[in-house]
Amino acid sequence: MNNLVKELQWRGMVHDMMPGTEAQLQKEMTAAYIGFDPTSDSLHIGSLVPIILLVHLEKAGHKPVALVGGATGMIGDPSGKSDERNLLNEEALAKNVAGIQRTLARFLDFDSTAKNAPLLVNNYDWMKDFSFIEFARDVGKRITVNYMMGKESVKKRISGEATGGMSFTEFTYQLIQGYDFYHLYKNHNCLLQMGGSDQWGNITTGTELVRRMHVGEEAKAYAMTCPLITKADGSKFGKSEGGNVWLDADKTSVYKFYQFWLNTSDEDAQKYIKIFTFLDEKTIQDLIEKHQEAPHERALQKTLANAVTTFVHSEEALEKAIKASNILFGKSTSEDLKSLDEQTFLDVFDGVPQAEVSKDDISEGLSMIDALSGKTNFLKSNGDAKRALKENAVSVNKEKVKEDFLITSKDLIADKYVLLQRGKKSYFLLKLV
Repeated sequence: MNNLVKELQWRGMVHDMMPGTEAQLQKEMTAAYIGFDPTSDSLHIGSLVPIILLVHLEKAGHKPVALVGGATGMIGDPSGKSDERNLLNEEALAKNVAGIQRTLARFLDFDSTAKNAPLLVNNYDWMKDFSFIEFARDVGKRITVNYMMGKESVKKRISGEATGGMSFTEFTYQLIQGYDFYHLYKNHNCLLQMGGSDQWGNITTGTELVRRMHVGEEAKAYAMTCPLITKADGSKFGKSEGGNVWLDADKTSVYKFYQFWLNTSDEDAQKYIKIFTFLDEKTIQDLIEKHQEAPHERALQKTLANAVTTFVHSEEALEKAIKASNILFGKSTSEDLKSLDEQTFLDVFDGVPQAEVSKDDISEGLSMIDALSGKTNFLKSNGDAKRALKENAVSVNKEKVKEDFLITSKDLIADKYVLLQRGKKSYFLLKLV
């Protein structure tokens, strides 16, 4: 077996590990699982680390198991939370579970016939017929309240004055997650649970439950966590000005996704290149040295953005994102602009001032004076517009125009926009209504 632990350690992806974990992973193909709670119908880049951990598992010859928490999602994990979560109804939960399963299937081939083929499970399938009495008798009996109270996530919530305490519902979360481990151990010989460092308490409850449910038998269960990803400036990883950065293009466009990684600081890029790409150690070390010699070339950020965008979306999607980026920062043509879909176009020119013009204006041909001043106020006056045109400083859809140019329907981008530009950096959008 490839040494998975050493691979993850040089990448900075190991936080805690139960004794014997590395030896088990070196001994034989091992099934290991990570849970994903369906709090939304997609996953954001905070979930990329557990996904990448599962991919590393598979690459090392082990069997990755992705668990979607259809049951635990009904309760809500208190780990790292200061308030009780709102409970989702069954319809919303089912939608979220289906969305997460679709997202995970982009990274792991659950239809594979390989010996270590990835497995996708939903804990609702084994929890839905479990009666409360059975659970209290068979599972609750095995773990003491003292043990559960000792967990950091529980202590923080109970001692926090502003939180209003912790409901019994959330208190039972670690028992249900622990039972998931036991179920996977018993039915799929799953010996290891992995997750973020905030999950250590829940995961070790699972290893304990596996041991206690096997009275008289020697049960082996292991735990490993990775550090929670942080940014060097202390701000939360995975958020941009528009909120979460999602793994689905309909929630975060590929262009915005690509830009998120491209705009990473030097310090963060040096850390993220190890965590979020599958490049080997020597390649990464060479890249870091190259970057340090010429940081202005941003070799680390470009490699990071290219690799993560290709992994999450595709090479074709990456090429489109690069083309969209070049529209703002490089040479591009009217044809390049017209090749963008509406969402990407709006993302590229997010925050650019705009004005509405009617279909009649366009059908009759909109004069440049009207486009620049008369109907839009892009420039302060008709005189300013005439001067800019005479100075050859005005472009329509990235192509220079003279005063006699008329804007018509053939100039529309995504059937409704025209991009005006004065000089290199002053942009304005005409929107057809």
